[in-house]
Amino acid sequence: MELIETPYLLGEKSKHVQKALSFEKTKVVNIQLQAGENIPEHDSVTDVLIIVRSGRVSFVVEDQVVEVTPEKILHMQPKEKHSLTATEASDLLVLQIMP
Repeated sequence: MELIETPYLLGEKSKHVQKALSFEKTKVVNIQLQAGENIPEHDSVTDVLIIVRSGRVSFVVEDQVVEVTPEKILHMQPKEKHSLTATEASDLLVLQIMP
């Protein structure tokens, strides 16, 4: 067992990106963004799951706009180009899963 801490740091600074964990074929990253902050378009060679723990994040995936909230999980396939903007202060987990 391993308990991983991902403290909420947005009160202390703006954008925060932290590699939280890596095991076998999975990498977990914690991203915290203030409202209006974004991450420019990029892609990944892995499958990606986005889990929003708090807030709302607008993703543009291959020119389609989707809003991800704590009630939704976004799955992106390898090489899907995407960008994101926090529509409110947000805390999310990114799981990159190798085949």
